[in-house]
Amino acid sequence: MKRKRPSPSSARPGREKPASRPASHDRQQGRQQGHSSGGPRRGGADPARFLWGVHAVRAALANPARRSRRLLVTAQARESVADILPATLAVDMLDRQALDALLPDAVHQGVALEIEPLDEPDLEDVLESVAPDAPLLLLVLDQVTDPHNVGAILRSAAAFGAAAMIVQERHSPPVTGTLAKSASGGVEIVPMVRVTNLARALDRLREAGVFCLGFDSEAERDLHAIDPGARVALVMGAEGPGLRRLTRERCDIMAKLPTQGPVASLNVSNAAAIALYDMARRLIKIP
Repeated sequence: MKRKRPSPSSARPGREKPASRPASHDRQQGRQQGHSSGGPRRGGADPARFLWGVHAVRAALANPARRSRRLLVTAQARESVADILPATLAVDMLDRQALDALLPDAVHQGVALEIEPLDEPDLEDVLESVAPDAPLLLLVLDQVTDPHNVGAILRSAAAFGAAAMIVQERHSPPVTGTLAKSASGGVEIVPMVRVTNLARALDRLREAGVFCLGFDSEAERDLHAIDPGARVALVMGAEGPGLRRLTRERCDIMAKLPTQGPVASLNVSNAAAIALYDMARRLIKIP
């Protein structure tokens, strides 16, 4: 069954979850300079409760499964999302300085959205959502912890039709604004499935007829020489350590990308993009 992951702010004792505020019109008076008593305060906001950047915010607003609380936007950036704004969504007009103070490390492009976390499916939900004889493309990350890399991989997964991305509960980044910005909308398209034990999850995939294809720059066989069939999980490890032993042992075969020259390996997000394209080309016959 689907589960909802609480945001870090709602999980901390002694902190009340801010109530949703009705808004039939933009609260512009007193917010233009960010000085209203109800406006954001200096010191920064919880990054797990906000998405930022035009692409990430537009994708969230277009996602019917996403529950949005309010939009924070500068006057200059409002037009970038004006065509997709729900009539009932609270909108706070701020200047860039106030938005910078709220999200000090964010490349926000003048727009941020306060949101509720998406419901995350379980592995069984994903397997049951696709007919046993239908093509299935999954991505499995083994302790890839950098949110920029994970976000970039989600973006590629969305572009090439992956059904889900499976990560380990304890060794993967939370879905924060930084990750969502890197994913450029992919967070709203490709669900993240968090599992306690990655090796057991791979065992379950194989039981369901999914070919688990691991990647290692020193593997003997090139990716193009392997035929994994129509149901495949691409298993990628962190840069440096690569796949852990138990993860590697659960893969049906190990493959490498046919790189040439002095650079023997690629950044994990680049490698994932190439592997996803190659699999999508075979499964859905894209050019």
